[in-house]
Amino acid sequence: MKATAAGHSARAIRVADEVWIATALLHREHPQQSDFSIEEIVERAAEEGLAGTNRPGVYAHVVSHCVANRPPSPNRCMMLFETAAGRRRLFRKGDPNDSGREGSKIAPAAEDIPSGYETLLSWYQDWSRTVNDTEQKADPLLSLAASGGELWPSESGDDYVRRLREGWE
Repeated sequence: MKATAAGHSARAIRVADEVWIATALLHREHPQQSDFSIEEIVERAAEEGLAGTNRPGVYAHVVSHCVANRPPSPNRCMMLFETAAGRRRLFRKGDPNDSGREGSKIAPAAEDIPSGYETLLSWYQDWSRTVNDTEQKADPLLSLAASGGELWPSESGDDYVRRLREGWE
């Protein structure tokens, strides 16, 4: 094993796990931010130096290979979630995902986490249970429920339609 730039021992780490660790570190270091740019995640992975070198596959994994709500290409893991074009956060159970990724890896296995990063898994379990209010967007169709009440202030919708139909044969 060789030492990385961060002083941790580098064993063969999967690119997906490297991306997850970089993104988890960003979330933990910047709890006020709900997501990060692709570039921020790629730069954080390079800064950590978990593989001992900057691997070109990191970018591809952040863009699509690890993104739950994109079609598998070819990787099926669901470690990241695309919040907007060019923006990612860690995936949370319950996030919508492409059906081709169903049941795949969400976080690294404990034995795949390099020494010094083990606490990220327990941090992630706590973090993934919380939902930031800015991330929870109302469903546009469900938000219409019970709307239109001002159209029939003194009668129900059924009564209004019945009144309009009076005299029809």
